[in-house]
Formats: sequence, C-alpha cells, structure tokens
Amino acid sequence: MAGHHGPRRDTRGIVDAPELFAHVQFRRREPAPGLRRHLEHYWLIDWDLSQPYASHLVPHPSVNLVFERYAGCGDEDAGYAEVAGVGLGLFTQKLEGRGRVCGVQFRPGGFRPFAPGAPVSRWTGRRLPATDVLGPPPAPPAAVLDPADEDGRVAALDAYLLALAPEPDPRADLAMALVDLVRSDRTILRVDGLARAEGLSARSLQRLFAAYVGVGPKWVILRYRIHEALERAGAAPDVDWAALAADLGYSDQAHLVRDFTATLGVPPTALGTR
Repeated sequence: MAGHHGPRRDTRGIVDAPELFAHVQFRRREPAPGLRRHLEHYWLIDWDLSQPYASHLVPHPSVNLVFERYAGCGDEDAGYAEVAGVGLGLFTQKLEGRGRVCGVQFRPGGFRPFAPGAPVSRWTGRRLPATDVLGPPPAPPAAVLDPADEDGRVAALDAYLLALAPEPDPRADLAMALVDLVRSDRTILRVDGLARAEGLSARSLQRLFAAYVGVGPKWVILRYRIHEALERAGAAPDVDWAALAADLGYSDQAHLVRDFTATLGVPPTALGTR
C-alpha cells in the first residue's frame, strides 16, 4: 500500500531503547512483498543474560503474532506462538537466561484479514494461543524459531503468513490508511476532525476502528502523541514539557502529563526523562 517504507528506523514506544539494545540483539526485518500491505515489519530478539533484565514498551495500536522460546515459556523445546492484541498500558517483559523471540507486527488495521471471523477489539489487551485466533497453524513454532541464521527465520515467517492467505478487505485498507493519517499528520487531534476529513460520521469511524484496529480513534490519536512525547523526552534530557505539550496540541503541560501518566501508569519523571 502506498506510503509504506519498510521497517521503521525509530525506536518509538521503547522505553530507554539504548538500555534494551545493550542487553539483547534486536533487529527489524521487512516481510515478503506480498505481505507488506498488512504488516509493519518482523522484529527478532535474542538474548543470553547473566542477570535478569526488564524491558518496557508503550505498545503501538498494533496486533502482534509472537513466536517465543525461553525458560518458563510453555514447551521450551517446541516453542510457543501467541497473538498479542493491542496493548492498552505499559508492557513489561522480564528477560533472563537465554531466549529467542520472532515477532510479527501487523499494521494497525492490517490483522483482521488474517482472522476475519471476529472484530479486532476481541483481542485487545489479551494474549492468546495463536491457534485460538488464527486456527490450525501452517507450521509449528519451531519451524520459525529453529533456524540459526536470521534470514532463515525471516523466510519461515514469510512462509507461515503467506500460508494463512489473508482475504482482500477494502475496509481493512481504509482503517490502515486512517491510522497512517493519524500517525503522520500531527494536526489531527480530534476524532470529529478525522471523521470529517474522510466524509464519515464519528459513529461509523468508531465502529470501523473497533472492528479493524481494536481500539477507538481517540485512543490511537492519544497513543501516537505519547509515543512522540516519549521519543522527544528520550532524545533531550532537559526537555521543555510546556513547549512539547503545545507542540503536540495540548492545552497545557498538565494535560500532557495526565495523559502520559494514564497511558504508562507512571509520570514522565519516573522514566528517567525529566
């Protein structure tokens, strides 16, 4: 779909990205051309830690399909596959020992064609065995997790997803385009403005987002502003919160701090960003 340019280079959503990258091998890879319409990218993580480490993420409004193998994760030898619906709050994952994760981040709005039988809101805030959401798997999790080389894992992910054969769905395309608009156009601060720009009623926009994105348009607008605030705060230790609030369309600094705290469960200062 137009406007899609391969894996993101930024670290939006990762709290203290340099610290994460110091502890794990983290890569993003592009899926096969036939999948790029629906997928953001693959993300691959390997770790071998002498001390436990907790990673923190402010999730994107995306569904993820996650293949994982580490201590305490289902059948450690076979690996495990789960669907993670849109995460509503701060996601914390404790990593210890050795492990491997191969993840698929769908574009917001892009997951529904793979599981057309239910609205995406059914999975929001939940992590479920992949078979519960996607039906019988085209291959076992080990097929994705076993290859020693990264290219082999990417090829296995491509084969797995292409075998699921998503159906074309114009409403999924519309949902993806609308979320792209929210992400790229910082002047869109209100749901009624987004609805008007697309010639939709606010109610039909809400229904579309529940069915295809999994969360409401207001939530998506807010989440991308929080990502932006987190990215800016991480880049500048002495961030001017009042100026940042104005730049992101907030009426005042207190409003931004309230939203940030509601999203992450902690105020900006608790993340080491002052």
